[in-house]
Amino acid sequence: MVLRRVVVTGIGALTPIGNNIQEYWNALISGVSGAAPITYFDASKFKTKFACELKNFNAEDFLDRKEARKMDRYAQYAMVSSEEAINDAGFNFEKLDKDRAGVIWGSGIGGLETFQIEMLNYSAGDGTPKFNPFFIPKMISDIACGHISIKYGFRGPNFATVSACASSTNAIIDAFNYIRLGHADVMVTGGSEAAVTIAGMGGFNAMHALSTRNDDPKTASRPMDKDRDGFVLGEGAGALILEEYEHAVARGANIYCEIGGGGMSADAYHITAPHPDGLGAKNVMLNCLRDAGLKPTDVDGVNMHGTSTPLGDLAESKAIEHVFGEHAYTMNLNSTKSMTGHLLGAAGAVETISSILSMKYGIVPPTINHFTDDENIDSKLNFTFNVAQKRDMKVVMSNTFGFGGHNACVLVKKLEF
Repeated sequence: MVLRRVVVTGIGALTPIGNNIQEYWNALISGVSGAAPITYFDASKFKTKFACELKNFNAEDFLDRKEARKMDRYAQYAMVSSEEAINDAGFNFEKLDKDRAGVIWGSGIGGLETFQIEMLNYSAGDGTPKFNPFFIPKMISDIACGHISIKYGFRGPNFATVSACASSTNAIIDAFNYIRLGHADVMVTGGSEAAVTIAGMGGFNAMHALSTRNDDPKTASRPMDKDRDGFVLGEGAGALILEEYEHAVARGANIYCEIGGGGMSADAYHITAPHPDGLGAKNVMLNCLRDAGLKPTDVDGVNMHGTSTPLGDLAESKAIEHVFGEHAYTMNLNSTKSMTGHLLGAAGAVETISSILSMKYGIVPPTINHFTDDENIDSKLNFTFNVAQKRDMKVVMSNTFGFGGHNACVLVKKLEF
């Protein structure tokens, strides 16, 4: 069968460095760090006392107060970013066939704060079960896409993807596939996460996954740096409107780019550590290129998973060298997690959006906080350290790798490529 072309016609972002697309992009190219001491709870006894929280965000500025109280923060974030993306797409809802418009949304953890609150309340009581009637609907990882579809009346495919830090990239790939296979014309996709909580910080600290650079949070996320010591936990959401090309052209939509392909793989190695030779990362990029029908030399840049962990950054760098060979030295590589922190299940969406904006504006956001080269990582690779670089970007790949060995990669390209 002939696969239909899929384009991006709307984007929305809610991040630790900006509460909308323009704020997010301006902060990215300026090299702004979103890391700061935690304000959501008393973190004084935690190993890590900082995170990349949202700034000046009030859900009631966007949502009805009663409705907002029925949602975990991760779902609130989903609603805000998807509204920005839907408004950006400029649909005429009277003409849109809502039976062929759907929502696929990713979240690695879902309503962690809701679960935490209910358990703390129960343990502080006398043992009598007194739970919020919205406990389960607030907590479950698929409720965000349910809320979005209910608000806009989208009756097409609707489900959640859960693959840890690869969740929203998997959501984008699934939405892409549903459209190109003819099962939908329009899909809202992306992901959200709100894990900056007592349980989230405590759990990741127990795994020794987080940076403990409490004396200087803003420089704690330092991908590819010799002294990196773990990732910085972030939160937020990213939303994209994917649309069948002819459908978008017929309604005169603004088209950002085309989704060229998607790849998936598994490390099949360890529950949290990457394959030391980057085997899964290598396979997922090769699968993505194969799906897009492109050569490694067609790619101008890779938005790396780049979490700032000792093992992860090294494995991904090895994989890039293996996949791209000599071309790896001519590309721009970058990690926006150096600024946003790690948004877990939302990472893929906000980083795909960064890749799209790189093509739109011809600027590659920097990987900030580089101080010392790691002798184990090839210094000839251009990681776009510390300062944004101008470049005509026509094809960009975005990598995400999750606990459990889940790998997903999406490729975006200019429409004319």
